[in-house]
Amino acid sequence: MNLFTQSLGSLSFLSKAQTRSISPENVYGEKGRGGMAEVSAIPQPEVERIGQHWVENYPDARDLGRGWKVRPRIILPAGSVTTIMDVDGPGQIQQIWMTLAGSWRWNILRIYWDGSEHPSVECPVGDFFACGWGKYAPLVSQPVCVNPGSAFNCYWPMPFRKHCRITIENLADDAATLYYQINYTLEEIAETAAYFHAQFRRVNPLPYKEVYTILDGVEGWGHYVGTYMAWGVNNSGWWGEGEIKFYLDGDREFPTICGTGTEDYFCGSYNFENKETRQYEEYTTPYAGLSQVIRPDGVYNSQTRFGMYRWHIMDPVRFHKDLRVTIQALGWRSGGRYLPLQDDIASVAYWYQTHPGAKFPPLPAREYLEVI
Repeated sequence: MNLFTQSLGSLSFLSKAQTRSISPENVYGEKGRGGMAEVSAIPQPEVERIGQHWVENYPDARDLGRGWKVRPRIILPAGSVTTIMDVDGPGQIQQIWMTLAGSWRWNILRIYWDGSEHPSVECPVGDFFACGWGKYAPLVSQPVCVNPGSAFNCYWPMPFRKHCRITIENLADDAATLYYQINYTLEEIAETAAYFHAQFRRVNPLPYKEVYTILDGVEGWGHYVGTYMAWGVNNSGWWGEGEIKFYLDGDREFPTICGTGTEDYFCGSYNFENKETRQYEEYTTPYAGLSQVIRPDGVYNSQTRFGMYRWHIMDPVRFHKDLRVTIQALGWRSGGRYLPLQDDIASVAYWYQTHPGAKFPPLPAREYLEVI
């Protein structure tokens, strides 16, 4: 039985799937080969090359020997691309955990399905896990959790039929340290199972009277399952009057789905404001939240920054031919009129679709990715 959608209700059903796990202690997920690293004899952590992985052997285990937490992490050298998963299918990623000591915006996560030359996931690590401002913000939701102290977790099901390769590119000038574990299964995948995609975009500043594009150029059959936005406001006052729009299957000037306001789309209301404290109020729920508010100098003053997520798990947006998603940036000006904003907006779109999908637009250059 193919348990493509794992849930509490399905846990009692037996499956022929084989559970596997990748970590620095077993970089290829091989059966019976975890925890086999040798303890280094030197007093400092030893950097060793294994395949395409830079790993550190802990001398801390020298009194206990092999099998006692010898290799729990890897090093991502400056300017490098490191492969952290490279396995044959069919199978399905069930959970990814990682904690990264380095720039969350300058380390780029990419996932390639079935030997494709271009990635189906391309995103800064922090933004992929709904933590786009480079600062820890706890988040509790069904597919993504951010836990103390800066532990990234995702539970998006990611099936693949022939092959899965995951890399991280470190664009920074300094090496980064990565602890990670990827739990997956080897199993037959249903014909109707689509491939997971995630795409990052950023515009800073948004040109006057232009809408922000979350996703465009998607062609194929699939469904949209989530949005994360890191939104930096460059004006004073309320900023979230803009509508989100989903253009489906040939929609051109006008969309099939049109929202009522930015905070409404993220399942909030009335400015995300606590009416008693007169302040923005963070919240995290299984499917939507305002997970982060960075307050430089007050509730409605300039340069406030927000992290917001909306998971379309119970209400996926289905498309059969193509998909485009946009959102307006609207505040208020004098006379009760809308003000088109010129904000710093970054986003991650998450969706499933047939494979292969279209090649993504080029990722912004390092300097344009930076959060200052």
